[in-house]
Amino acid sequence: MSPTADVSVRIAWADDAPAIAGLQLRTWREVYADLLPADALPDDVEATAAAWQASLQRPSDARNRVLVALERNRVVGFAITAPASDPDCDPVADGELSELTIDPQERGKGHGSRLLQAAVDTLVADRFQRAVLWSMAGDDALRAFLTEAGWGADGAHRELDLDGGGTTRVKQVRLHTALTGETS
Repeated sequence: MSPTADVSVRIAWADDAPAIAGLQLRTWREVYADLLPADALPDDVEATAAAWQASLQRPSDARNRVLVALERNRVVGFAITAPASDPDCDPVADGELSELTIDPQERGKGHGSRLLQAAVDTLVADRFQRAVLWSMAGDDALRAFLTEAGWGADGAHRELDLDGGGTTRVKQVRLHTALTGETS
């Protein structure tokens, strides 16, 4: 019998905050490299970990969930699910996958697929009927990954002002998927 990898996904614990914070800040450096100067991105892991710990200990809504993908006991990805907050969404029926982050060094190993499936299962358990996710318009890899998993653009789009002065704007498109077997 050949050895198998020790990989899993579970609900994040407050003790995971430093690992999540470190992963988030490292990933942001890659994701926003072409959009923002490096010094414009947060780099204080301790402050970010403290914010994560507070959020994990006292979520603002019982349906706000953070999941972590693990390889052995090492956090290699995380996802956030919550009620959708868009004005055209129903926060009772529509859930949002507001974050789906995999360590760039760990991509292609199945962690993203496991994490996405666990996030969808969590949204279903929270009785959402549809899920939405905002993606940067130029993130072809994420959109292809989600399209393969049954997600599709729903026509909504927005532009975020990353620097607060209108200089750095990011276009996003919204993807969605039905969670109940009904087509939308």
